[in-house]
Amino acid sequence: MISLSSIQRTAEDLMAKAAIEIPDDYLTGLRQCADTEKGDLSAFVIKAMLENYDAAKEDRRAMCGDTGLPRWYVKIGNEARIEGGPVALEAALRRATARATASVPLRPNRVHPLWRTDHNNNVGIGAPEIEYAFHPDADWIDLITVHKGGLFGSDYRMLFPGDGIDGIKRFYLDTLIGFGKRGLACQPAIIGVGLGGSKDTSMVLGKQASCLRVVGSRNPDPKIAALEEEFKQLGNSIGMGAMGFMGSSMVIDCHIEVGYCHTGGMPMSVHMFCLSSRRASARIFADGRVQFRTDPMWFTDYMRRATVEWERPAAEAAE
Repeated sequence: MISLSSIQRTAEDLMAKAAIEIPDDYLTGLRQCADTEKGDLSAFVIKAMLENYDAAKEDRRAMCGDTGLPRWYVKIGNEARIEGGPVALEAALRRATARATASVPLRPNRVHPLWRTDHNNNVGIGAPEIEYAFHPDADWIDLITVHKGGLFGSDYRMLFPGDGIDGIKRFYLDTLIGFGKRGLACQPAIIGVGLGGSKDTSMVLGKQASCLRVVGSRNPDPKIAALEEEFKQLGNSIGMGAMGFMGSSMVIDCHIEVGYCHTGGMPMSVHMFCLSSRRASARIFADGRVQFRTDPMWFTDYMRRATVEWERPAAEAAE
């Protein structure tokens, strides 16, 4: 059985890691941008951010003054047993969020939408968001925290089958240019694109694509993988660099996730995971071990299954 004390202790550690330590995959991508950026101001911003990340890690302070909106993604193994059950798990994550707000510290960004009141701890009605997924033949749980910017950097459009790939590209570029011109995102960024599903699923897929995949990963569908590469190049060809200055480093990487949709439409969302790509992950095993990692490992073959019954791939079954 996985103890609540282990869950809460791990969750608090993850909150600090996400706020302070840039994931290695994003850091590598940003350094590559620093090597290729031609725009003077854009190159200056990237250099300053890299220095800021080093200082934050050394001083154990949040890398950005705006620590975003802390949220949780939880993947539960089918055979996992949690002390107190899922209600106790959720309470532990809310406690960890409140305690980390004081101890890291995180900026208490959560307020009531109408009365603007808050509890000074990033916890409230519907906050923090907790999304769940499951995995077969496993007795562990994965905890993933993402501190996602909560104001801008996301857009949605209902496209139609006749718009085709050209329509998808047009909305993608419209979104990036609009964000850059209006200062609605902090780039270079990991771009997530959600295609298909229902309207709300499209938004969820796009946000997960931006926040829960590592730089350099590719969708297992080769045609979608090729589109991801093309979108990365397109995003860096519009003349915008870091923080909207002239340059060539708008996009660190582009990730696309899809879901089956209504035959008459094609929902699409675009999300930017900003310069402070704050995420941290850990797997808690039934024997008490905790394994920290930077790859959320969210999009598995099981998560992307397309048929009625789940059949494990031969390679996975042999493990």
